[in-house]
Amino acid sequence: MIPFLDLHKINNRFREELKASFEQSLDTSYYILGPNVKKFETEFAHYCETDYCIGTANGLDALTLILKGYIEIGKLKKGDKVMVPANTFIATILAVIHADLEPVLVEPNPKTYNISINEVESAFTEDIKAIIMVHLYGQLADYESLKTISKQHNLLLIEDAAQAHGAISNSKNIKAGNLANAAAFSFYPSKNLGALGDGGAVTTNDKELNEAISLLRNYGSKVKYENEVIGYNSRLDDLQATFLSVKLKTLDSDNERRQQIAQHYLKEIKNPKLRLPFYDESKNHVFYAFVVELENRDDFINHLNKNAIEWLIHYPIPPHKQKALQRFSHLKLPITEQIHKRIISLPISPVLTDQEVNTVIKVINTY
Repeated sequence: MIPFLDLHKINNRFREELKASFEQSLDTSYYILGPNVKKFETEFAHYCETDYCIGTANGLDALTLILKGYIEIGKLKKGDKVMVPANTFIATILAVIHADLEPVLVEPNPKTYNISINEVESAFTEDIKAIIMVHLYGQLADYESLKTISKQHNLLLIEDAAQAHGAISNSKNIKAGNLANAAAFSFYPSKNLGALGDGGAVTTNDKELNEAISLLRNYGSKVKYENEVIGYNSRLDDLQATFLSVKLKTLDSDNERRQQIAQHYLKEIKNPKLRLPFYDESKNHVFYAFVVELENRDDFINHLNKNAIEWLIHYPIPPHKQKALQRFSHLKLPITEQIHKRIISLPISPVLTDQEVNTVIKVINTY
């Protein structure tokens, strides 16, 4: 069996360092907002080349707290509309709803699966105050065009960078996390930079937003038992922070390995039944997922199962068709709906061997 993602093998590379980190945390007994959180926040801000990083409990909270933070400092107000990709994980839309804002779902570019610039321009109305761009599957959205639109209409531009740790723009050599007013990251274990549990972070260069989110994530408090605003409990766990500091050291080399595997897939997969992902061989795609598209997905899945190749679908049901979001079920989003019916993700990870990659290619070419 070729696993879709072997988390044991990925994390076992760091076994001794992770054990030492655990023992250090156990001995010092700093468990909540301790020195390891501050250390990782400093390291990740430096990595993303931003002024600030605020650790949160998870990626959904990171994105929600950005929006709540903007409300707190008066740059958004409850009920404002926020453009989001229709083709995304539901968390992007949930964050908008949790912040008492109104999502406006926008179709993707079928070439990249990221939010369509043409559709953004068509969907704009005066009550839209922000755009969330998702770097889906690890490929940067067209942030330069979105920045231009945002400046023209005085909109906030926010990154959902949950799948794009370390992705770098082609033209400006800027990393995910520093491409907009603020960015949300997830450190869910499957991510390119994954914790051994839940975790998330916000990166920004906005001092006022940084201060607002730092308050909001900790009960609205700077000083214990003194609460300045209505806050939340969403703090990056100190132990997870020290694990992330260990794993951050190899993020770039892990991303390079993912890109190498992707290039090999793109070069060697010759089956005309599959539509392979768009990739310009730059660092703007870090391949959180290698997503292919085809008409008869069920038949292809049977073929992979028979040949012991694990797979995953990112994602089987589009957000507007989820029971939780029934109020959007009337929307006509044919591109999004077609994508969700046709896509499937193939194994890709930094610990996948050349032999395993070649086996995947051979199995696919015999389909």
